[in-house]
Amino acid sequence: MTALIPEQAVPANPGSRLPVTRRVLDGVLRSRLTAALTTPHGVDRYLERFHPMWAAHDVRARIVSVHRENPSSDAAPVATLTLQPTTSWRGHRAGQHVLVGVELPGSARRLTRAFSISSPASAPGEQITLTIRAHAEGQVSSYLVSEARPGMILHLSQAQGEFTLAESPATPTANHLLFLTGGSGITPAMSMVRTLLRDGYDGHAGRRVTFLHYARSPEDQIFAEELAAIAAADNGVDVHLRHGEETFNELELRRLVPDFRNTDTWLCGPAGLVELVTEAYTDRDGVLAPRLRMEFFKPLVARAARGDQDVTGEVAFARSGLSAPADGTSLLEQAEALGLSPEHGCRMGICFSCTRTKVAGTTRNLLTGEESSLPDEEIRICVTAAAGDCQIDL
Repeated sequence: MTALIPEQAVPANPGSRLPVTRRVLDGVLRSRLTAALTTPHGVDRYLERFHPMWAAHDVRARIVSVHRENPSSDAAPVATLTLQPTTSWRGHRAGQHVLVGVELPGSARRLTRAFSISSPASAPGEQITLTIRAHAEGQVSSYLVSEARPGMILHLSQAQGEFTLAESPATPTANHLLFLTGGSGITPAMSMVRTLLRDGYDGHAGRRVTFLHYARSPEDQIFAEELAAIAAADNGVDVHLRHGEETFNELELRRLVPDFRNTDTWLCGPAGLVELVTEAYTDRDGVLAPRLRMEFFKPLVARAARGDQDVTGEVAFARSGLSAPADGTSLLEQAEALGLSPEHGCRMGICFSCTRTKVAGTTRNLLTGEESSLPDEEIRICVTAAAGDCQIDL
């Protein structure tokens, strides 16, 4: 099976019967019988002992190369990792993200974080790239940017997310496409633009792309040379880069794209940019334009949980016997402030590894603002805050 035999072990002879053997192995190793025989660890735990790139179900990736995007800059360092996944990788659509798991030195747990894929849409087993900015508070991002080396093995999820591109040269339309990005939020948009250009998008037949990006400074600008080349080419892609004090404003957007509310728009960036853009796309009746698509990995915290109204009550962590006043931050943050170390992964509500039981009380989902007072409810503590007295089984 492709996922079990290293590439160098696969004969180039097209008449070889080995692919049939591999398909048979693939079926055996993914069978219910094999799963039962390898319980509780699963077949991939055993395969990994023989070769880190052998897998029947899990996805792992070998780092092929590391490119530092701004090695001489004082800005936050950025690196692009080229990854060769196992052939259990099912490919991705432009704009999707992936969960990356790493075991940091000295850590007993695998930490998981979400990163957008920056390369064009991929087929099963194809290489992909992740372009990662190191954040001061980000253990995984800082480790990957500074310590990643060719040959290292990372754990991956399958590609996730619906922040994707339907437009393609194979299904041409005259739609105007608009990308609004800030900081490292540029990566999914670059995946989409790279996919369009790779697949033959040329700006003819009235097709047009407007790419408006905000960065802290020219030194902070990711993909600067490539964006300059795209802007100079005759391809129907208009690139507009804004640095430093040039923040988003509706008047400039209206000048660039007069009918922006009726334009297919992809928005990805920090919470401040997302809030400004969503306000511009909201009409007088409070209705958000349906053609605006958004992606953000740091949750937009519901305003009611951060000060638009007082949050009162006490959070009790039942098993530990600790408690603290509700302060509007996530239950994960409150637990960590008390010295607890609950299991968690992405800190974004994606991987569900932080799920705990709320025994009683009222909580608020920080992504949606929705409140719930259901007893014995499973909640993700990284994106849930107390909205009054509550008790958590932790």
